[in-house]
Amino acid sequence: MNIKFDQPVELLVIGGGIAGLSAAFEAKKRGVSFILVEAKPQLGGIIRTESENGFTIDAGPDAILTQKPAAIQLCQELGLADRLMSTKLPRTAFVMRNGSLHPLPEASVLGIPTRWAPFAASSLLSPMGKFRMSLDLVIPRNRSSEDESIASFFRRRFGHEAVSYLAEPLLAGIHAGNVDRLSVNALFPNLRNAERHHGSVIRAYRKARGNIKTDGPFRSLPGGIGELIDTLIKALPNDNLKCNTSVDSIEHGSSFVARVRSGHNIEARQIILATPAYVTSRLIAPIDQKLARLCGEIPYQSTVTVFLSYPRKFVAHPLLGSGFVVPRIEHGSSLMAATWVSSKWEDRAPNDQVLIRGFMGGSRAPGAIDQEDGELIQSCHEELSTILGISTTPNFVKLYRWVQATAQHEVGHLKRLSKIEKRLGRLQGLHLTGSGYRGTGIPDCVADGRNVATKAISALTQQSKMR
Repeated sequence: MNIKFDQPVELLVIGGGIAGLSAAFEAKKRGVSFILVEAKPQLGGIIRTESENGFTIDAGPDAILTQKPAAIQLCQELGLADRLMSTKLPRTAFVMRNGSLHPLPEASVLGIPTRWAPFAASSLLSPMGKFRMSLDLVIPRNRSSEDESIASFFRRRFGHEAVSYLAEPLLAGIHAGNVDRLSVNALFPNLRNAERHHGSVIRAYRKARGNIKTDGPFRSLPGGIGELIDTLIKALPNDNLKCNTSVDSIEHGSSFVARVRSGHNIEARQIILATPAYVTSRLIAPIDQKLARLCGEIPYQSTVTVFLSYPRKFVAHPLLGSGFVVPRIEHGSSLMAATWVSSKWEDRAPNDQVLIRGFMGGSRAPGAIDQEDGELIQSCHEELSTILGISTTPNFVKLYRWVQATAQHEVGHLKRLSKIEKRLGRLQGLHLTGSGYRGTGIPDCVADGRNVATKAISALTQQSKMR
């Protein structure tokens, strides 16, 4: 189906990240005419894999979480199921404390123990910190449905030390956000559900221990996560995908008209905005200022990822595991975390090399995004050298900047989302998806993109019946 500009379509998708591509895939699957436009030269959003000098580099996300099935299901539909691979053994993750790396207790989930012996033997928390965490078993449950921060939840259930060395680096860290601001209801609803239904998070996780996958919770592909994007693009009609196509404004009458910067117009009966919330805010301001304001209130953080490679013989640390996180309380560190890429995944680096990815910026260091490349690389190298005993300079370096790329679902996010949904109900034919709204990870965005497309297609069917 060859779709051209100035030719009406049933569905227009604006934004070519994983959510937008998933929406387009659902439209194609259901035989609906669509066009997808993306302002940047490439599709995939923050998912980008590059191969260089024998290295496979996931510049953005490097894994799919299996506990949420939407992305795995998409891989199956695309014929990628047999290529999905687990992380290498051992899967140990470490937390820095007082300049040293301490492994998370075996059989823990987000640092929460499901077995007592490894937890008791762990060097990460002090004896008092472990005792305070164990009080989760007897602390009364909070039956309130009011939202609270991740820090507030962990502090209530597990104590201050667990906030500093578990919640902040692990739960807030993966979102590059502030543990005192991020919403536990929006981002980790399973924690609240565990408290409500079992009275204790530890008790709930211990009961669910048998459901934990023995082959790890993460999957990737031999060619990196970018392989998912490449395969998804190939499954879509090439003529329906338009890169370097920036939409300046949207008008709403009997249908939607998108004014493209090139001077073309795209008319569509239904429109899906799969853009960052701040971009969506700008585009819909002429249509609904209140909805635009609600979208514009969703904050984002910027991050930097630095890849460094060293000959294995010059790295003293055994690198047996997936990497480490650095709590905010470890003052003086510019790193949020580091992944031992060549230890985590097969065939990501030549055999005699180690590849490490450092994460910087976020709410902890918002100014990092404006620093010079050389300054960021040097800072990352110096810290890794101290922590891992590296006695040489890197022989391969790559740096990526992700400007306002990480949505922050802060306390009150679900209430804001409810207001957004009500406003959308008044604008028949307009739909929003992407990491700013109903979930931030790849599985969340895949599921939401396809669900939103299904709603748009259902609305098209209803429109056709009314004609």
